[in-house]
Amino acid sequence: MIRKIVFYPDPVLRKVGEPVTEVTDEIRELASDMLETMYDANGVGLAAQQVGEALQLAIVDVSHDPECISYLRVNGEDTTLEEVSPLIFINPELELLGTKGTDVEGCLSFPDLRGDITRPFEVKARVTTLDGDRLVIETDGLFARAIQHETDHLLGKLFIDRMSTAKKMAIKRVLKEMQAQFKG
Repeated sequence: MIRKIVFYPDPVLRKVGEPVTEVTDEIRELASDMLETMYDANGVGLAAQQVGEALQLAIVDVSHDPECISYLRVNGEDTTLEEVSPLIFINPELELLGTKGTDVEGCLSFPDLRGDITRPFEVKARVTTLDGDRLVIETDGLFARAIQHETDHLLGKLFIDRMSTAKKMAIKRVLKEMQAQFKG
C-alpha cells in the first residue's frame, strides 16, 4: 500500500525513532508499504518518520545505478548492489569513514528542494535486517550517502540541517512557504 509521505515541517520528522525490538507483522507490513511508497515517489531511500512512524526503520535502494559506488562489502565479503537491494534495515549504527565530499541531495519530505550537502564519502554501517541478520556494510558513493541520509531521519535530523548558512538563507522563503502550507 502506498502511504502518504509526510512533508516538512511535520513534527514527526524531528522525532528520534524508537528502536525496533521485535519484528512483528505490523513492522513487516510497514516496511513493505514504505518500499512501495518510495518506488512510487521515485526515491532512493525512505525512513519510517517520512510516513508518520517514529521508528528506527529505513530502506535504501540505489541499485538502479550500479556505477554509483566503487566498492561494497557485507560482513567483510565483496558483493554487489543487486545482492543487497533493497536494503531494509532497523536500528543502524554508523561509523563515518574517509574524506568528506559535497554532492546534491534531495528528500521526499521536501518536494522540489535540493541542496549541496557535505558528508563523509564512505560509511561502515551496522544494521539489522527484518530477518534478524546483523550486517556490517562498508561502501562509498551514493549508497553511503543514502544510508547516512536515512539514518539522519531516524535520529530526527533533516538534510537542511546539514546545509551551509548561505544555502539555508537562500531557501528560507521556500521553508516558510512549506510551513504556511502545513498550517494552512
